[in-house]
Amino acid sequence: MGEIVSRRKLPMTSRIGRAFALVRRVASTAAVTVLAVLVVGATAQASEEWLTDYDEALAESTRSGKPVLTLFTGSDWCPHCRTLEERVFSTSEFESWSQEHVVLLMLDLPESGISPALRSERSRICLKYGVRTFPSVLVLNSFGEKITEERGYRGTSASTWIKRFAAKVPAPEAVADLEEPMLTSLGEAVDEARGKNRPILLVVSGSRDKTAIIRSATLVNDPEFGELAEESFVVASIPASTEDGEPADASLEQLLGGTLEPDAVEVIVTEDGVTPVFMASGSQSPKRIVSGLRRFLVARQAARQPVPTRR
Repeated sequence: MGEIVSRRKLPMTSRIGRAFALVRRVASTAAVTVLAVLVVGATAQASEEWLTDYDEALAESTRSGKPVLTLFTGSDWCPHCRTLEERVFSTSEFESWSQEHVVLLMLDLPESGISPALRSERSRICLKYGVRTFPSVLVLNSFGEKITEERGYRGTSASTWIKRFAAKVPAPEAVADLEEPMLTSLGEAVDEARGKNRPILLVVSGSRDKTAIIRSATLVNDPEFGELAEESFVVASIPASTEDGEPADASLEQLLGGTLEPDAVEVIVTEDGVTPVFMASGSQSPKRIVSGLRRFLVARQAARQPVPTRR
């Protein structure tokens, strides 16, 4: 015969009590779930105006003329970061000020939730600017150069924080346009350089993209660059591709060693229109590019000096 298993029945009051306890647990779990959804939604809404890609933020700075306000944060482990976001960055006062004056960039380094590649990229940016304190807020220009910074958060109100920080943030710059007509083809530059016996300096934009055009114009219109170019080079500003996205010039593609991203700018020096002898990224500031060009000219001059003969 099979074993008869007896089950002890709970008294009615106990069964009713257990039922109510179960209902309370379910209701509590549901409430926590709803709260989590609301918190995530609020965070997403607060962050939707913030870019999260460094290069994209610099490109937007180039297009708009506004500096980049960069927040380095740790969303799931840094309490002061969360407090700063709640008391300052989530306020309507900050939203109103930031829309007019800055491009917003948030670089979040949480303990979990991002890919190893993204963590490595953001960590590299932290190292670049020496960020070791969280939160840290840096203001960068469109070339990624640091203008000002503030480390940590001391609990100040939104109005006080904005007022203090606004005093350090430069006004948006006027977006650059080319001031003077220039040579616009490699062939023209080669012909003119031949007559002047000068090297050719090409400012090549990846396309007619607004960001690339502005970066080119910012460099070409820079007074120090203009003075050096007038003294030592034949300068041409050339798009690498047509409006249809096709390569504009096969020789130009050969000089570049491939294709450029649509919003990229490359500075190339060539003696013959075929072989590059100097290259620099147009994402650098005009000051850095000019410094590189000066070093190139010194090396070029030294290479042309006759070697003294020994007797």
